[in-house]
Amino acid sequence: MHKSYGTGRRKTSNARVYLKEGTGEITINSKNLDDFVSSETLKSFVLAPLEKTKMEKKVDLKISVCGGGPSGQVGAIVHGVSRALVKYQNDLLPILRREGFVTRDDRKVERKKVGLRKARKATQYSKR
Repeated sequence: MHKSYGTGRRKTSNARVYLKEGTGEITINSKNLDDFVSSETLKSFVLAPLEKTKMEKKVDLKISVCGGGPSGQVGAIVHGVSRALVKYQNDLLPILRREGFVTRDDRKVERKKVGLRKARKATQYSKR
């Protein structure tokens, strides 16, 4: 039985993806995919790498994800799944790269600066 592993990151979320041959079962933090992700948009985004490579019914995924919010966690899962698929079958790399799943999205929330209201927003300037 062939197994593979991939780590995905997005914002402050980290996902560990364990991939093995199977029937298409997806478990995230010991929950079913439908129980973990409530939004249909995010659910389709999780399944996108598997659909593009036609591996939905060929592999089982066991995913452990922590940190961040729902969209960050889904982004980390997608990144981890695509990395695990590339390790599992190297000829899937061009397909996943073309769709943009292999590249890590390194954007993070900018920190708040001293003397400002937010990261860049300052108090209103008053001339008099």
